[in-house]
Amino acid sequence: MSLYNVSVPAFLKTLGALSKIIDKAVAHAEAKKIDPSVLLNARLYPDMFAFTRQIQIACDTAAKATARLAGLEVPTFPDTETSFAELKQRIAKASDYIKSVKPERFEGAETRVIAVPMRGTTMEFKGDDLLVSSVFPNFYFHAATAYDILRHNGLEIGKRDFLGA
Repeated sequence: MSLYNVSVPAFLKTLGALSKIIDKAVAHAEAKKIDPSVLLNARLYPDMFAFTRQIQIACDTAAKATARLAGLEVPTFPDTETSFAELKQRIAKASDYIKSVKPERFEGAETRVIAVPMRGTTMEFKGDDLLVSSVFPNFYFHAATAYDILRHNGLEIGKRDFLGA
């Protein structure tokens, strides 16, 4: 199984689920008369990132990993979102980028050495190790934390919402 088949569908499914969860958050905020900024800035704990940043990081992790595995220049997205609509646009932009990368670009990614800047240094990974030991744990951590923040704030969502269709 190629890294394309392992990564791209997983990224797209989870990003799609996050977009649908945002729709539910909008409806929840309207129904309960909650200022959307309360949910956008909500955190599970004071030293953790807020909901907005969790979505940004999940999008970045998926798009950057796709680029790295495909041997392409890593895209950058400015972190300027301040509304649910803008976060949905961010998810769509990341998803569109991921969809634009052809499966052939991933050929040989399993064993290719990929340099990744991390906290002031550069780490090298084989593609399969990068995906399994770094990308997936980070991607799912931030996606699950975004889900958890909304659930903690009363949004009636469950595992099926997180897992997607």
